[in-house]
Amino acid sequence: MSFDRGRHFLAIPGPSVIPDEVLRAMHRPAVNIYEGPLIDLTHSIYPDLKRIVGTEGEAFVYIANGHGAWDAALSNVISAGDSVLVLESGSFAPGWGEMAASQGANVETLQAPTRRGVDPAAVETRLREDREQAIKAVLVVQIDTASGVWNDIAAIRRALDAAGHPALLMVDCIAATGCVPYAMDDWGVDVTVSASQKGLMTPPGLGFVFANEKAMAVRRANGCRSLYWDWLPRAEPDHYYKLFFGTAPVQHLFGLRRALDMIADEGLEAVFRRHRTVAAGVRAAVEHWGRGGPIELNVLDPAARANSVTTILTGDIDADALRRHCEAELGVTLGIGLGQTVNAFRIGHMGHVNPPMILGTLAAVELGLTQTGAPFTPGGVEAATAAMAAESN
Repeated sequence: MSFDRGRHFLAIPGPSVIPDEVLRAMHRPAVNIYEGPLIDLTHSIYPDLKRIVGTEGEAFVYIANGHGAWDAALSNVISAGDSVLVLESGSFAPGWGEMAASQGANVETLQAPTRRGVDPAAVETRLREDREQAIKAVLVVQIDTASGVWNDIAAIRRALDAAGHPALLMVDCIAATGCVPYAMDDWGVDVTVSASQKGLMTPPGLGFVFANEKAMAVRRANGCRSLYWDWLPRAEPDHYYKLFFGTAPVQHLFGLRRALDMIADEGLEAVFRRHRTVAAGVRAAVEHWGRGGPIELNVLDPAARANSVTTILTGDIDADALRRHCEAELGVTLGIGLGQTVNAFRIGHMGHVNPPMILGTLAAVELGLTQTGAPFTPGGVEAATAAMAAESN
């Protein structure tokens, strides 16, 4: 018997659940893009985005996904022949590095310890070895949605400073924005990349780049290979057209405006606490299931586990078969394993989520494990409930 009725739940780590309020805000006809209310609405978005990522620097909004924002960031500060150091802790920093290599950069990868976050001490050691300071930028993600790793960006900044190295620190916080704390200026990040489809609760299609004065100076010295990606005309537009270099993403802007209002109404600290709470529940359930079988959390270091996504290894349990069962029979879509975590599934708990949604997802997984005859210890939902209760006190 299939129980796939009612509202299907998308539990992947992006695109995340879109609130009905955001959908309603987007459900409107096209409007005048040359003058009128859309202009003011657009300009209201920039300070709110900057507040969430913690910067007084420049903010740029692109009609693009996260990969487009990667490209935009690199195009402004990296030239062919520059050396770039990629801090690997999953799949996404290496992906950013591949994009840099395609633009002619010399890319070196420093791997994190297996199933752990980036080691700041190793970063400091490598940068001290670069006596000629050939490395122009360090690329890292705050949360890798493949591995479920959270990286300590402030500690990585301290590593650059301890090495006395002038490389730009460039951070992808796509899976972190609006989910966990991020303080671009306080942490000394030079370039930040984000996107709309995760913690910002808006459909895919908007990419964001933030640059401090050090990064802007590099752009002015280096030039930019693409007029579309170029920061300078977007930073000083003499016409609304130059904010997007073409037609504005009208419906996305209305949706993002509503999403930002929802975040402001809840308050960032409350948003972060909500994400901590549901993440604690997911991790408690996984650890409980693993007492009687091969299921385990991918990230070994508790301090490096992300509060927006959890990657779950299934050992000799067929993760793909479990996912297909949950999707077809139980009405829940789980995330696939990516990169090295191929026999795995992922649960996204980012953006517009609450305990009933996450506990329902965990209950569906537990039912799926039972129905497919997988070895595990029942009671994960109860463990999750207790962990959420403890975190919320």
